[in-house]
Amino acid sequence: MSDIKRIIVIEDEESISDIISYSLRKEGYFVQCAFSGKEAFPLIESVQPSLILLDVMLPDTSGFDICKTIVQDFPHIPVIMLTARNDIVDKILGLELGADDYITKPFDIRELLTRVKVSLRRVQSLPETNHYIKINDLIKADPTSRTVFKEDEEVKIKPKEYELLLLLAENKDRVFSREEILDYVWDIDYDGDLRTVDVHVQRLRKKLDIDSYPSIIDTVFGIGYKMKGFK
Repeated sequence: MSDIKRIIVIEDEESISDIISYSLRKEGYFVQCAFSGKEAFPLIESVQPSLILLDVMLPDTSGFDICKTIVQDFPHIPVIMLTARNDIVDKILGLELGADDYITKPFDIRELLTRVKVSLRRVQSLPETNHYIKINDLIKADPTSRTVFKEDEEVKIKPKEYELLLLLAENKDRVFSREEILDYVWDIDYDGDLRTVDVHVQRLRKKLDIDSYPSIIDTVFGIGYKMKGFK
């Protein structure tokens, strides 16, 4: 089972949960279902899933609160949020909390399966390597484990924060516009607010900047962001 991708579906409507889980199992995934926030976290702990499908509206708590906890405690697990509300504010909130993707009900099951494959492929796309990517003298990223170290202490980084950091680190001194960053990092037809990029940059600075060093990410006013090459 080690090679089989494990997916947890957190959805309180049994009919929807059944359709999603059936379709995922047909694609060869190992699927477990939770119908509330209370059921979700013990399941995540025991299954250690490759991906989580998370409904926004649950009987005992908000999916946004669950998403926030997941990305804090399990930052390596991508989350795709599901909602019946076609509200751009909800979409922005979910993505800013660290969700990997967002899909609105009713959806075509083929679209959902495609988004699952894209999210899983994005997590797996980094090459196996024993080499760290150097951010500066005190900060480095390990592409194999998708972990980041600041002064040899691991820093918890959400999936999108990590991908943004990696994009800039692998292209030092190149200026990326916010639109380019959305295209590279989110890899979906994102029609929300460009502030999402600003929020993720701010979080990376807060987590990784060191007082005696310049900020790891430079703002290029009127254009976007870049990471300086360190000597």
